[in-house]
Amino acid sequence: MSSDVILQTSNLGKHFKRRWAVRHLDLEIHRGDVFGFLGPNGAGKSTTIRMLLSLIRPTEGDVFLFGHSLRTQRQLALKSVGGIVEKPDFYLYLTAYRNLEVVGALNGGTTKRRIFEVLDLVGLGQRAYDKVKTYSHGMKQRLGIAQALLSDPELVVLDEPTSGLDPQGMKEIRDLILHLSRAQKKTILLSSHLLHEVELVATRMAIINKGELVTQGEVKKLLDEGEKYVLLSGEPKKKLELLLRTQRCVQKVEEQTDGFRLAMEFSDIPQLTRTLVRNNIAVHAIIPRRSLEDYFLSLTENDGKL
Repeated sequence: MSSDVILQTSNLGKHFKRRWAVRHLDLEIHRGDVFGFLGPNGAGKSTTIRMLLSLIRPTEGDVFLFGHSLRTQRQLALKSVGGIVEKPDFYLYLTAYRNLEVVGALNGGTTKRRIFEVLDLVGLGQRAYDKVKTYSHGMKQRLGIAQALLSDPELVVLDEPTSGLDPQGMKEIRDLILHLSRAQKKTILLSSHLLHEVELVATRMAIINKGELVTQGEVKKLLDEGEKYVLLSGEPKKKLELLLRTQRCVQKVEEQTDGFRLAMEFSDIPQLTRTLVRNNIAVHAIIPRRSLEDYFLSLTENDGKL
């Protein structure tokens, strides 16, 4: 395994009774990645992460962390790894500081200075001595990240860290992930079912569905491979169509029930918008889309649980 690859799975699989939750999974995470691990709810993301963190044993395959096999060298493999799985749990009647002190003690002890370092890092330094039961959902998510960072790991695994958050809370977590990557030089594995959220922060990503890998690679390359198009709606519709067909930037116009699908470059959207407004078109919506987004949406619409 290349020294640049710090996490690699080989034919990883987990079988529960009559079904495979994860099967034939081969992932590669490089040093410095913000790696988006995407898939619809029930796709096998949390099962995979539980195997990566040795919380459950794989039925087949292996995980290599920093060159060490999780099957045969568990302690060495997990030495530089921290993470949270799904919703982080705490002693609600204890303060944030005391919760982290307990976690630190379980891992051989930690210092007051380090506890405040991670609390400040996630924006909770001023609430260190407040009981966790007074925390909002977003604050608990940030405290979970603080817990994952307590041992100063090189690889941080975050399972659905924005789940249940409002837009402001989601932005705070995104900003924190970017800070951990850029300023703290952490490698991040970010699991989510939200393509847009991952696209904003990730450098590489993988998509799984029904427990199997669909695609993997650099975010920009994967998105660029998808066909680009624009969904546009406005009135009057007939005038709008005639105008669209005269625009050099629009290669193709397809009429749809609620508007038009246009083959065009996203960079030409501002100019097209100005042209439509000058010609008294009431523009209702202009939505840039890519085929990868459509494909991912088709996965997330699958309600089957694994």
